[in-house]
Amino acid sequence: MTPKEKMAIPPQAMPEQPADERRRNMKEVALGYTAEQARLEASRCLQCKNAPCVAGCPVAIRIPEFLAAAAEGDFAGALGIIRETSLLPAVCGRVCPQEKQCQKNCTMGKALKDVNKAVAIGRVERYCADLGRATGSQPAPVIAPPTGKRVAVVGSGPASITVAADVRRAGHEVVMFEAFHKAGGVLVYGIPEFRLPKAIVQAELDNLAAMGVEIRTNYVVGRTRKLTDLLDKDGFDAVFVGTGAGLPKFMDIEGENLVGVYSANEYLTRSNLMKAYDTAHADTPMAAARRVAVLGGGNVAMDAARTALRLGAEEVHLIYRRTEVEMPARAEEVHHAKEEGVQFHMLVNAKRILGEGGRVNAIECLRYELGEPDASGRRRPVAIPGSEYTMPVDAVIVAVGNGSNPLIKATTPGLETDAKGHIVADENGQTSLPRVFAGGDIVLGAATVILAMGEGRKAAAAINRLLAQ
Repeated sequence: MTPKEKMAIPPQAMPEQPADERRRNMKEVALGYTAEQARLEASRCLQCKNAPCVAGCPVAIRIPEFLAAAAEGDFAGALGIIRETSLLPAVCGRVCPQEKQCQKNCTMGKALKDVNKAVAIGRVERYCADLGRATGSQPAPVIAPPTGKRVAVVGSGPASITVAADVRRAGHEVVMFEAFHKAGGVLVYGIPEFRLPKAIVQAELDNLAAMGVEIRTNYVVGRTRKLTDLLDKDGFDAVFVGTGAGLPKFMDIEGENLVGVYSANEYLTRSNLMKAYDTAHADTPMAAARRVAVLGGGNVAMDAARTALRLGAEEVHLIYRRTEVEMPARAEEVHHAKEEGVQFHMLVNAKRILGEGGRVNAIECLRYELGEPDASGRRRPVAIPGSEYTMPVDAVIVAVGNGSNPLIKATTPGLETDAKGHIVADENGQTSLPRVFAGGDIVLGAATVILAMGEGRKAAAAINRLLAQ
């Protein structure tokens, strides 16, 4: 086809559960492409020689090549190309912000003057990965002969999964240590089932186990064992730290200690990992809430708000001190939340949380207007004096960001961290300690799955170079 003919193909809409049905179930919202839709969408790729989409991908997937294979119906071949550099295509195809990465640079989107009309790279990637998993056609990784070297991987999120696979491929023994009773990191405790089915994450972990990676759960490095003991006493030749950014931040306002106030981390972990939505069987159910306020405007806030609906809330109010234009959440997640009935309150923030008998019963809000841009480039919210008003609620979820757990820093002398508690590492993931590497959110701060994977890939390459000496 000529470029003009390709531009005439309409973007393929993703089939979804109807909003009035999905808001009360945990099943996946987006249902995935059909084979014909995947072929049509892949056919829209203009096959640009300079491949600007690849430059926007943190792991540099050969995007035009996999789309060309998919356009011909060779989905197994397309998946093979993807998996050369991305170990989690079914995950990234669902949760990565392609509109801010590969699709942002897409020539089709620029020609049509709308990033939403760019080639839907992530959706085609998802289809290829799902088909490969369903048919068993995923290419088996090639493992090099044993080297006798051992690598410890601390944490089991996207960066750690990437490191474990790349280091294992080089023939090194790999042991992964996870503090929770289930591996997967933020993929299992942070992202809801309706966005990322946990069976998909488990399939990727099963692939690691099939490669020979040992996964030890309920193992808190820093408590169960010090980080340096893994090197000095347990015989590991290198350690990778990928413990993420799971320490919740609060707003330091009055009333945050009332019963009914949750960090988004706790709320989502109870629901996602402990299945609090399954009230008949959950080990850690949550008290029913009729009116819920969610404070924040990122993807975690959207996940919390949409989860609250599925846990039975009659009303969910999302409170954000800027406008929708400044919200860091994905446009798709905002759209889904609105469809499902989440009520958005823009240019508003909580001033204090009110309660009676130790329990939340309302929040006092303050209205804002936008002033000059701040360091983030977004216009700074400025409070409007005297604009306070009260909103009755019986639960509040604080989703204003996460920090790094200080445990490893506190128990590992000589490990350098920055002012925010992130481990300091160079471009190869090397920390201030010999043979200790780090990557993902513990280095970057809260970021995306694919960015964490990109950092993990660099660290794995550095570890493999070190162990080859």
